[in-house]
Amino acid sequence: MDKFIIQGGKPLSGQMTPSGNKNSALPLMAACLLTDEPVVLHNMPNITDTQTMRHLIESLGVKVRRIGDSSSYEFTADDIHPSDLDPDLCRRIRASILLAGPMVARSGEVSLPPPGGDVIGRRRVDTHILALRSLGASLDMNGNFNFKANGLTGADILLDEASVTATENAIMAAACAKGRSVIRNAASEPHIQELCQMLNLMGADIRNIGSNTLVINGVDSLHGCEFTIGPDYLEVISFVGAAVVTRGELRVRNAGVQHLDMIRLMMRRLGVDFDFVGDDILVGSNQRLVIEPDLGNAIPEISVMPWPAFPTDLMSIAIVIATQSNGTILFHDWMYPSRMFFTDKLVSMGAQIVLCDPHRCIVHGPTRLNGEKLDSPDIRAGIALVLAALSAEGTSVIRNVTQIDRGYERIDDKLRAIGADIQRLAD
Repeated sequence: MDKFIIQGGKPLSGQMTPSGNKNSALPLMAACLLTDEPVVLHNMPNITDTQTMRHLIESLGVKVRRIGDSSSYEFTADDIHPSDLDPDLCRRIRASILLAGPMVARSGEVSLPPPGGDVIGRRRVDTHILALRSLGASLDMNGNFNFKANGLTGADILLDEASVTATENAIMAAACAKGRSVIRNAASEPHIQELCQMLNLMGADIRNIGSNTLVINGVDSLHGCEFTIGPDYLEVISFVGAAVVTRGELRVRNAGVQHLDMIRLMMRRLGVDFDFVGDDILVGSNQRLVIEPDLGNAIPEISVMPWPAFPTDLMSIAIVIATQSNGTILFHDWMYPSRMFFTDKLVSMGAQIVLCDPHRCIVHGPTRLNGEKLDSPDIRAGIALVLAALSAEGTSVIRNVTQIDRGYERIDDKLRAIGADIQRLAD
């Protein structure tokens, strides 16, 4: 495994362009299974999660071709077949569950080993099962999830939670089901909107995109298309955070600012200001970094909520920024019971953090962070530790950076290009 050696305390300066959204790329790759015609995806992020998904769909018969030296790929699923998917590959990513909807819709069956992903607490698959059953699929469990269907029929589906991946599975299955489907309490993140937009380009009839109630009129078949994946807003804010904690200046180009209003509002509570200029973000070096109290000088809270509220995947970055802001703030992530456990690593670097319970922590800042030897537990905590190391005095070593590579393309190269002192070495 690789590790990062980071010499902190160097302000970052310059400009960067984010890669395509990982959380869009994975369901879009799965959606290619719904047609026998070629689908071309542009701006594909070259990360280990998309590589794993590529291996999975290739084992189902999809032909994948990179177009030149670009970030564009052609996917052709003209001869797919149910297959014994590699359990080790499925355990590497949560998104392996996204193969259920399109495979049941296209071939009538699929056998999926349990999905994996980040170790941030229990992640239910019940919502996926309930949605697919509503459309007419049956499930037999013998260690794997064995879905079968003799044709799918549109249904009124009320999701018991606004699960992103369950919403995506329901959308893909309903796109070719007979009749109309209504998906209520649907998640509405940018990557779900992109999935709906691409499916419509393929001939689907999906309405109310971006809302929590999707109406899908099933069609007999879908055709190929070309689609460009939008920027990864999680990478965008990761780099905004890196500039802020190092007191640097940064321009993020093609940032997809139409999706960032709520995130910018929450960042203001931490004393972070950035401007939108067209589709770019400008981060200045003169940040306030003063936590804004609630009325009556009450300690403020940042709590994750379903989109368009503050997303859970940015909680770790917000906590690191708070260690450099003047004041006290409570963070609450009710979604995942292990999201906060990385905070002990920040404490070892000098942060003043009280872990109240698995879901909440209180951060008091600012505190000077010092270099430390650390292990990356998951993608988002891993990038948060990189930000902490960039702002710290001295040298930090971050091991197990393959976790970070799952979601960030060439993160060390991109950071070096704007002034970071970061090296990648074999551990």
